[in-house]
Amino acid sequence: MKQILKITGFLITFLIASNLFAQKAITEATISYDIVISNTNPKPQIADMLDGATSVVYLKGPSSRSEMISSLGTQSTIIEGKTGSVVVLKDYGEQKYMITMTAQNWKESNKKYEGVSFSFVEEYKTVAGYKCQKALGKLADGSTFTVFFTKDLVPQNKDFQYLNRNLPGLALQYEASFGKLMVTYTVSNINFNPVPVAKFDIPKTGYRVMSYEESKKAGARGQ
Repeated sequence: MKQILKITGFLITFLIASNLFAQKAITEATISYDIVISNTNPKPQIADMLDGATSVVYLKGPSSRSEMISSLGTQSTIIEGKTGSVVVLKDYGEQKYMITMTAQNWKESNKKYEGVSFSFVEEYKTVAGYKCQKALGKLADGSTFTVFFTKDLVPQNKDFQYLNRNLPGLALQYEASFGKLMVTYTVSNINFNPVPVAKFDIPKTGYRVMSYEESKKAGARGQ
């Protein structure tokens, strides 16, 4: 009996260790997403903006920089992981805005994603070489979205993707809404090379600086 218990204990320990070994905690990476319009009748101006758009996420420790790159320009969101402060840079030709936000501002700007619940489906697909499980997300307002995530990659900090931060892994394909427009993000590449510290530098000049409250009044709210 003792021998059986020893063998059983060894197997359990081995399985736990194997699972932990399979998971990769992401402390540094560059993640590229392709963006595709999901619904058929979007507003033309928004469709033009998102046509061929990409999103690139830079992760370094607790900090992140997310860039939405479209034909109109680039919008970057830089999160300082230690303090939770956020800077949004809107760079659309001659229009350059810098919106500064506290951690509480960031939470308020993402309040529609608070309380997101996920139900997991036994359906799988491979995205960017990783096995992903399907999950159905439900927002507090009752709206739903689909996401495929991998448990093999676990970001150190998940606030860069507020919608999916409660998932037990990294979302490699997911739906998100822009007003009434639904788009799908799909990872095209993940690079684990070191990310330059300069990626998280805040510009000193060249932008009109606004607080979060000022940006809301001006209709330039950043998310």
